[in-house]
This record gives sequence, C-alpha cells and structure tokens, in this order.
Amino acid sequence: MIRYFIIVFGRVQGVGFRFFVNYTAVNFNLTGWVRNCDNGTVQMEVQGKEEEIRNFIEKIKKGNGFIRVEDISMKKIDVMKDEKSFKVKY
Repeated sequence: MIRYFIIVFGRVQGVGFRFFVNYTAVNFNLTGWVRNCDNGTVQMEVQGKEEEIRNFIEKIKKGNGFIRVEDISMKKIDVMKDEKSFKVKY
C-alpha cells in the first residue's frame, strides 16, 4: 500500500476532470480525494497498490477528450490506514 500527493497542471478545471478522476480511482480500487485549486491546478491524494496507481496515472493523463494534462507532480506521503473511499472535495 502506498499514497501519493499529486498536483496536475493543464486544462483540468471546467472539463469534468475531478469527476473523471473520481470514477477512474474507484475503478482501480483506490482511496483518497481530489479538489480544484485557485491557481488552476488540481490536487489529489491517491492511495492503493503501486501498480494500480501507475495505471490510474496513465489513464488520467489521457483524459476524456476535453482534459489536457500538461504535467503531473507526485510525492510519496504517509498511508492513511482507515480510509475507505475516494471523494471529490469542494
């Protein structure tokens, strides 16, 4: 089990990105959260198996046709043991 703090840069607000991330995370059995930031980026914390997170990152890089991911910053952080789901934060 591993957890990452991730910042996504590009056209990721106003294009359904948070909901795409939520849907994709649930499909890969990941937990965590995603939220928009005032500077136009999207932040998230994602927790799960390393391979599932790699697959998740590849999927969100491709987007849904409206999304354009230009860069992703990832940092390993401490695992949250009791987390059970993935959610969109507002």
